[in-house]
Parts: sequence; structure tokens; C-alpha cells
Amino acid sequence: MHNTILLFTEKGKCFWLKVYEIPEGAKASKGRAIQNLLNIEPDDNVKAFINVKNLKDEEYINNNYIILCTKKGVIKKTSLEAYSRPRQNGVNAITIRENDQLLEARLTNGNNEIMMAVRSGKAIRFPEDKVRAIGRTGAGVRGITLGGEKDELVGMVCVENESEDILVVSEHGFGKRSKIDDYRVTNRGGKGVKTLNVTPKTGSLVAIKSVSNDDDLMIITQSGVTIRLPVQDIRMTGRAAQGVKLINLREDDSIASVARVEASDTEIEVSDDTVQTDNESDNEVVE
Repeated sequence: MHNTILLFTEKGKCFWLKVYEIPEGAKASKGRAIQNLLNIEPDDNVKAFINVKNLKDEEYINNNYIILCTKKGVIKKTSLEAYSRPRQNGVNAITIRENDQLLEARLTNGNNEIMMAVRSGKAIRFPEDKVRAIGRTGAGVRGITLGGEKDELVGMVCVENESEDILVVSEHGFGKRSKIDDYRVTNRGGKGVKTLNVTPKTGSLVAIKSVSNDDDLMIITQSGVTIRLPVQDIRMTGRAAQGVKLINLREDDSIASVARVEASDTEIEVSDDTVQTDNESDNEVVE
């Protein structure tokens, strides 16, 4: 309850919020508008958040870093110490270039590896120390080269444990797991290697996550349908494979969001209006 949440907006601003200041509610409750809790501009939106244990511990804030990335493949690294002095109106965390916006934020220890993936189905892996730490107002450097004007970054993974796998999901409901070792370590700024065989059947890449067999995967579609399935049920395949179908989508529907959650031993209550996937495990889909 006394942890601090750092919230980053798509325009590159950072705000602070104590956990006890966030209103509690039931699973189905509506919640409060974020603008009622923070001084966010009306046309700005929160895109990422980080849970920080203690901003007053000098050893902690001086040995950890915030890594930000944008949709145009830009990456930026800043010491956590630069975010240790909360301000009510927020601070600039990164200078966003024209036609770009912040996508994700990660807390690292300075010795991790970074993976970035783009819609065209490619991903790059490079050591975190290839990105030099700079001040809050900097614009960052190129993390991955996009495949064209319509290409954009879809996600960033901070590799803390090489025993975990890389899971990717496409917009038409296909997904697959691959070993991290399938991705060679390179310098930042390259085009990367194929992480999913993008075809009209699979659609573009929409998410990349680091997962283990002890995790579950939550998938939400544009129409509001949600599915939760065990990661261990997703078959391990090669880096350039097409993957397997994780969810049956209705016509004109697509994947909106993907999240990794801790596995639960409790059964999920499902309404009568459910949809079955074509997986052998008959995963339940809840509207």
C-alpha cells in the first residue's frame, strides 16, 4: 500500500501515485477516471506504469533504471534517481518526436537484456548496456529499425531470466512460444530477426511477452471478449513458425491486448454466453 506507482503517458510525461490513493473496487466495478487522480492533459493517456518499492532508498534508486520505448522504435534509459522527487504536475520523462508516442516502460537493474518487436513480425535482442543512461529530457536513441512507414513497435521485453520463453501473439489470434536462445544477441538499432511468420491468415504481430510454464495468458479482443489460458498449453515452436490458434475470433474482430498473469488454481466462473476455441483444451472465452 505504501509503494509508489510511476505512470507514464503517451506524450512522455511521468506522474506519481501512492498505491493507497488508488480507489479499491470489485472486479466488475467501473473505477474512477485517471484524470480525477492525476493532473493529466485532456488529450493525453496513460500508456505504462511501474511499481517502485521505495524512492528514498539511495542505493535502490542509484542502481536501478527506467527504460522507455516509443512506437517508432526509439529507446531511452534513465536512472531511477531522476524520478525520486515527485511533483504534482508531473515531469517530462522523454521528448517525444513528431508522429510518435510512448509505448512501454520497464524497471531494470542495468545488467538485463532488451527485446523489441515490431508489427511486421521481427524482433531484436541486445544488452541493456548498449543504451547509455541519459537525463529525463532526452529523446533517446534508435532501438530497432522499422520495416516501413506502416510498421511500428508493438512491445518491449526486459529479459531477467534466460530460462523464460518468448511468447508472441498476432492480431488474428495466433500465438507461439520460442526459446530466448533462438534470438541471437546483436547491437541495438538493427532490423532484428523473424519472430513470427506474418501472413494474411495470422495478421500482424500485436504483442510480445516473456513467460514461463507457471504463467497464464490473458487475451482481450476489440469486441470485449476475454480468454485466459495456461502458457504451458501453448506449443513450443521455432522462431520463424506461424504458431497455433489461441482464440477463435468473430468476423472483423481482432486482438486488442495481451497480458501475462500468475497462474491460478481456482476455477473461473463463466457465463452461459461462451465461445469455444479449437484448442484441444477447450479454453473458455468470457464476454
